[in-house]
Amino acid sequence: MLNIIHHGGAAGVTGSCHQLILSSEHSLLVDCGLFQGEDEAQDSFQQLQIEFDISTVKALIITHVHIDHVGRLPYLLAAGFKGPIICSVPSAVLLPLVIEDALKIGFTRNAQLIERFQAQLETQIVSVPYGKWHNVVEKSGEGGITTRVKLKRAGHILGSSYVEVAHQDASGEKERVVFSGDLGAPYAPLLPAPQSPYGCEQLVLESTYGDRLHPNRRNRRATLKNAIEQALTNGGTVMVPAFSIGRTQELLYELEGIIFEASAKSKPSRWKALEIIVDSPLAARFTQVYRQLKPYWDNEAQRRLGSGRHPLNFENLYTVESHEAHEQTVAYLAKTGRPAVVIAASGMCAGGRIMNYLKAMLGDERHQVLFVGYQGAGTPGRAIQQYGPRGGWVEIDGQRFDIKAGVTTISGYSAHADQNNLLNFVKRMRRWPSTIHLVHGEQAARIALKGELESLYERKGKDVRVVSEA
Repeated sequence: MLNIIHHGGAAGVTGSCHQLILSSEHSLLVDCGLFQGEDEAQDSFQQLQIEFDISTVKALIITHVHIDHVGRLPYLLAAGFKGPIICSVPSAVLLPLVIEDALKIGFTRNAQLIERFQAQLETQIVSVPYGKWHNVVEKSGEGGITTRVKLKRAGHILGSSYVEVAHQDASGEKERVVFSGDLGAPYAPLLPAPQSPYGCEQLVLESTYGDRLHPNRRNRRATLKNAIEQALTNGGTVMVPAFSIGRTQELLYELEGIIFEASAKSKPSRWKALEIIVDSPLAARFTQVYRQLKPYWDNEAQRRLGSGRHPLNFENLYTVESHEAHEQTVAYLAKTGRPAVVIAASGMCAGGRIMNYLKAMLGDERHQVLFVGYQGAGTPGRAIQQYGPRGGWVEIDGQRFDIKAGVTTISGYSAHADQNNLLNFVKRMRRWPSTIHLVHGEQAARIALKGELESLYERKGKDVRVVSEA
């Protein structure tokens, strides 16, 4: 059985980086992500360094372009990695944008250095169509090995994939390994749901929501609508901390649907005049790319387009580009209480433009904070989510802010599969894995999912070894 070494993401939710050892001379790296929240070490710079041996790494495979899966890529290249960076066709378009932003935030603001780095990145990216095998190691002759990879839709964000690795060793022994990356929930806006692979010997499975279930789409949409209507009634702003890629576009899609339905009714509706503000230059750029990549949208989204609607480019939608315009928007909304929905990064309130909105509005009960994604332990987002409903406070940039604004969480808009979805990913395989490595989850989530998987196998009379770091 092939050995898998985890260089991040095994005992926490961020920093995903997994090395599949094929032989003494060959290995593959799946993702190379940044540590965030409680996963981030005190000496974060030291944690970013690539200190494991990369001389055998023949290719890096990117499951998707979220920063906790690609954020250490600049350090990997700086360490001398010159091999192919394999990803899906949409991810190949998105990855340079993400890395450019990551470089500016944590590496350098030197334009020439960024340009040189981006040029190198472009030469190493290899985009692979979904469902097509791609050879990564081929050593012919006696003692030769062959390794192929295939990317399948993961339904998490645009371009997200899970990875199938088919390996044949020098003796002719074959093994199939699947890396789930981050799996999306079914019925998510814009993206088709993931379909399980035929089977494998080993599965590396994410467990972010391994201990809970999401509400169905109708319920989560109603919660979204209610939270916004509450703020409309109070004369306030709904602040939505959202990841620039994925969650922002899904929310825009849902909001366009709610506004369209409200506008179709004859009676007056406050929704018709409600401003939806995307205050993130990066999110705005990603939204443009999402529009360009319409062929990768799901059937429901295609039908909306076919009827003449524009789910990511509608009349009520405004974008804030410059920092000056951002500061003016924060001041105006905080002072006037004009009803609006503001979507801004970062998704876990660990930086970005959302922080200025929170500082200006958390202490005002007219406003609402709406969480639509996972809040990592140790992040300001988790603190607001945890203490806001009981009138607590949060520390931002060394200053204490009382939380008087309403706080609502909709887990159903998470781009992650819930416990049932994760179990179904395994159940729907024709050949179940004999070893499952649980990654990308807090300890409670991994423990709960481990128990459910073991019960599932026991009921079917099958053996399994579920590996989860303590």
